[in-house]
Amino acid sequence: MKTETDIATCPLCNCRETVLFFQDKKRRYRQCQQCRLVFVPSRYWLPADQEKAVYDLHENDPGDQGYRHFLSRLSSQLLAKLKAEPGQRGLDFGCGPGPTLSKMMEEHGHQMDLYDPFFADDPAVFTRRYDFITATEVVEHLRDPYRQWTRLFVLLKKGGWLGIMTKLVTDKQAFASWHYIRDLTHICFYSQPTFSYLAACFDAELSFAADDVILFQKRQE
Repeated sequence: MKTETDIATCPLCNCRETVLFFQDKKRRYRQCQQCRLVFVPSRYWLPADQEKAVYDLHENDPGDQGYRHFLSRLSSQLLAKLKAEPGQRGLDFGCGPGPTLSKMMEEHGHQMDLYDPFFADDPAVFTRRYDFITATEVVEHLRDPYRQWTRLFVLLKKGGWLGIMTKLVTDKQAFASWHYIRDLTHICFYSQPTFSYLAACFDAELSFAADDVILFQKRQE
């Protein structure tokens, strides 16, 4: 079993200045003092087969109007940015077992590729470049967030858009009763300062379109 010193390093920025943020009966949660990411040390992660079993329970149906309405909070923002240039190419990163956002974007004339390590493991997507990328309810699951965030920005063309949906950390009191931490596949928790850190790292403009909708635009120069 790993010791506390083994789990101190932030998986996003590699800073060793992390502190205990919260703990419950099942896990500890540490916070990085540089990028402000709250993360679950690897000793508490589910094995891959158990993680996939949780995702298999998700009932993401493209025909579910309620689910479409939920996703439209991101798609509407992206479509407004892309409307001047129809037919752009996008990637739905972490599309899950029932890709839906990709279909919604295709219905507006955009071409979509899919990637998911469990349900659409297509390495060819990493040889391409994209006008926009979506990651809905994905970044909280990342085991190697620095590598994956770097990969996303590499895949994104200059001037391209990266649309994220994830719930944000506000304070310790709210965190303690937060439903988001009850899902044991959730291991990274972001706040507005964390996203500001990422925008600075990857030379992107940042906007918060809603409480859980975050948009990055990769700068042209």
